[in-house]
Amino acid sequence: MNGQLRVIDARHDPEGASVVLREMAPPGLPKAVIERTAQIVEDVRQRGDEAVVEYTRRFDWPEATVEDLTVGQEELEKAFDEVDRDWLRALRRAKSNLFRYHEQQAPRSWLQDFDGLLLGQQVKPVASVGIHVPGMSASLPSTLVHCAVPAAVAGVARVVMVTPPDKEGHVSPERLVAASECSISEVYRVGGAQAVAALAYGTQTLASVAKVVGPGNAYVIAAKHLVYGQVGIDSLAGPSEAVILADGSAAPALAAIDFLTQAEHTGDNMVVLITPDEELLNAVAEHLEALLECLDRDEMIRQSLGECGALVLVESLQQGIDLTNEIAPEHLQLLVDDPGGWLGEIQAAGCIFLGPHSPVPLGDYAAGPSHVLPTGRAARFSSGLSVNDFLTFSSVISASRRALSALAEDVIVLAEAEGLSAHAEALRYRIQSHGVGDDPKDR
Repeated sequence: MNGQLRVIDARHDPEGASVVLREMAPPGLPKAVIERTAQIVEDVRQRGDEAVVEYTRRFDWPEATVEDLTVGQEELEKAFDEVDRDWLRALRRAKSNLFRYHEQQAPRSWLQDFDGLLLGQQVKPVASVGIHVPGMSASLPSTLVHCAVPAAVAGVARVVMVTPPDKEGHVSPERLVAASECSISEVYRVGGAQAVAALAYGTQTLASVAKVVGPGNAYVIAAKHLVYGQVGIDSLAGPSEAVILADGSAAPALAAIDFLTQAEHTGDNMVVLITPDEELLNAVAEHLEALLECLDRDEMIRQSLGECGALVLVESLQQGIDLTNEIAPEHLQLLVDDPGGWLGEIQAAGCIFLGPHSPVPLGDYAAGPSHVLPTGRAARFSSGLSVNDFLTFSSVISASRRALSALAEDVIVLAEAEGLSAHAEALRYRIQSHGVGDDPKDR
């Protein structure tokens, strides 16, 4: 690593190691980004298509017009002729695996009678969802599938994809085919903050949605932050993160290649190996340099490792677990003897990968759970994208006269203690004026 990769000895100062690792995480959104994004969002809210096209010309496609924003059905169908057949088969198998997994998450509506008090919940899908799929330096059709499948399982009726074009106005055929494979026919050639704003407020071309999901750069994240409340959002996810917790049973070469997988996204991804085995740590460091020479994105990976990478030596596996829970990583890989035995010790992680046959890319693409996961220690209080993110849960209360009578005195006492006399009167009125509880048939 040319001396750039941090090596942290946490054996005698675990608290200090925690501080160093937290400082490695990327900072929050810069004030300048939020301010600039706020201008874009408000401009789109005020001027609709005109503003969307203006920003698309400025940031992506200089020749864009309003008519170009919508991707037509003919273009969606033609994209199938341009993709590799092996890729398409792999995509379809991955989509099937995602459906199989997320169908197990689907909750249900229910009602239960509690001695005359009928209580329950009504579960309904949100009416519409917009998925932002980045272009970036790599086309990410997998992101669309990992957002669209849980939405489909939830029963969302209208799903929209927004995605930035290149400088010639093209959207990769893989992204378009992925949309068709997920039964999305409403596709727009627009990305960035202007796309999020259009989804939130609607334009003459793009009708607004109820929820916006999907990753993006700092401006996309800032836009989601700004429109939250007007629409729902999935999260404010930052750069990707991975922690590998390994012991002496791990193969150094395997740990090293797994260490590099998350470092090739954007150059600011946090990647940490934690081990109580000093010999393993040193062997991994040696393998990293050799492996880098064979990878396409070696410069980006070196940048990521230099800024946000670390090899951490701990006193014991338990200390490593404690440190991992403090980091609360997006991805956690357990390359330890009996990984399932340690699973219950993990308090906070977006997705946990058990054993040498479960590398993070398996979850990134084809295993089943959505790869849209909490970052920035958000796994302490939130979870990966699921069917629940596309549902609303309405509580249901239906009281019989008998149940109302049984609860009335308690409600009156509690309401009056809080100074809410009208609340109390709503109960008294029913009891005194309508004889609640007096009907023998309702006792």
